[in-house]
Amino acid sequence: HSFPTRRSSDLVKAECVLTPHPGEMAGLTGRSADYIQKNRKKVAVALAKKYNLTVALKGYQTLVADSAGRVFVNKTGNPGMATGGTGDILTGIIGSLLSQGVTAWDSCCLGVYCHGLAGDLAVRDKGQVSLCAVDLLNQLPQAIKSIA
Repeated sequence: HSFPTRRSSDLVKAECVLTPHPGEMAGLTGRSADYIQKNRKKVAVALAKKYNLTVALKGYQTLVADSAGRVFVNKTGNPGMATGGTGDILTGIIGSLLSQGVTAWDSCCLGVYCHGLAGDLAVRDKGQVSLCAVDLLNQLPQAIKSIA
């Protein structure tokens, strides 16, 4: 059975987003995690330009870079957020914004800010040592409300 082929002009053009932590970025780039940490901006911009996408490189002061060379350094968040599941919450926030028609750049910038703010709200109640992803998730409504 033969299937019809599509021309590239017929394909939907979607904005792509990656949300790696430094270890995942090391795997994507072939560089060490130590190199990634020392060259966060340079590496994120290079990957975004190479693949025409938006990158949210997680970690201390998560940064967002896009293929145009723009960089946003997030100031919200805390070390307690470096625990399993919090990155999934970030991806969910960004995906939610994208599905509402928000651009990849704006989705990532707003997403990392809101995510970090929820983490900052959660750490006031739980402390950094015992913070878990559910604590951050429970603070999302308050974080969104304060941004709105």
